[in-house]
Amino acid sequence: MVDVGALIRTYYIRTILCRIMLWMKLRMEMDSLWIRLRRMPRAFWFILLFGVGVALLFLHIEILSEMFLQQGPGMSSPQQSKEGLQAAEANPVSPMQHPNVEESKQKATTVSQEQDIGTPQITKRQRKLLKTSPQITHSKNVSLTSLPSFSAEGSRSNLSSILEARKQVMKNMCAKYKSGISRTITPDHVKYIYVEEKYKVLYCEVPKSGCSNWKRTLIVLSGKASNPDSLNHEQVHYGGYLKTLNRFNQKEIMHRLQTYKKFMFVREPLDRVVSAYRDKFENPNDYYHNLFGKPIISKYRVAPSAEALKTGNGVTFKEFVQYLLDGHRPVGMDIHWEQMNKLCHPCLIDYDLIGKFENMGEESNFLLRMIGAPDSLKLPSFKDRNPKDVRTSKEITERYFSQVSLMERQRAYDFYYMDYLMFNYSKPFNDLY
Repeated sequence: MVDVGALIRTYYIRTILCRIMLWMKLRMEMDSLWIRLRRMPRAFWFILLFGVGVALLFLHIEILSEMFLQQGPGMSSPQQSKEGLQAAEANPVSPMQHPNVEESKQKATTVSQEQDIGTPQITKRQRKLLKTSPQITHSKNVSLTSLPSFSAEGSRSNLSSILEARKQVMKNMCAKYKSGISRTITPDHVKYIYVEEKYKVLYCEVPKSGCSNWKRTLIVLSGKASNPDSLNHEQVHYGGYLKTLNRFNQKEIMHRLQTYKKFMFVREPLDRVVSAYRDKFENPNDYYHNLFGKPIISKYRVAPSAEALKTGNGVTFKEFVQYLLDGHRPVGMDIHWEQMNKLCHPCLIDYDLIGKFENMGEESNFLLRMIGAPDSLKLPSFKDRNPKDVRTSKEITERYFSQVSLMERQRAYDFYYMDYLMFNYSKPFNDLY
């Protein structure tokens, strides 16, 4: 008889011996390989470690790039976003008040209140889709991505359609990117809205977009002046002729928002920035040179002179852009270069008309007739400050932004990106993404 138990024991012993021999052979091969590797020249190890380091560096840069793109418009650093999100809705960080207003507070604003309370982040994929999606069209076949001017259409009805289409673009952008914001309107939201009681008009001030001449016109409408040309700059801005909407109680604010005609005028964002820089820093202006010029020169200029630090004169455009994009600005934002959507909050307030500085003549006349103003009243077109300066144009804007790097131009565009979307302005430079 065959001893089955002995056969099984023999099978297991052979299996174990085979595995031991295989392990010993594998160990000998590994030892041999390690000996050969240790004999490799040091240059080989240097190249290997260098390659691994370069791969890790590229991976890190890619991650940082994605984080930067996901910050959305108007943000320049992760710290900036973190600091802005700490602001509470009831006590938003507001842009600096108009010069010479006593109650103005110098707060460094990095993120708008609307962004603080729920603006979705614009990811790299969303931005790509925005640039490649087909044109949105109005029900009357007016293109919302390339609106013609009133002068090209030559009729009141065509301008009305264009203005309605422009409002629809803005509403679409609000629904897409700011649907999560609080719908409660506070006095802080309406502090730049001026009230004209006789014709029941509310005007949201956007500096460097014809605001001085609009204030002149509102003063004439109120009966406090007979001719807009007779009012100088100081009278217009500091004469106390007009009240802002935040000076009323909440019930009065809501009543006027619901019953008065509301309008604002906007301007190509980077044209507006260049116009503000030229006005405030290239011309004599003690207020801006002291309040803004000194800290800007101190922080961004290498080896500034004692005279520059003392006077704040001579801020370069590159220094101004560095300040604008800094998440830790040495001095807060100002109404003249704050984002337009932060000044007027068009996603909260339903404006009857959103005009454009580029079509000011036709669109201002349309508005004046809409509110029933006298036919003889026209919006003045003169420059009351630095009248000898040539108005900022696309060519002038390009010349100024040629003084900064491509990255700074890109970040400036990103900073005002929501204004470009809401008010339907084209990308200003071809080399931007």
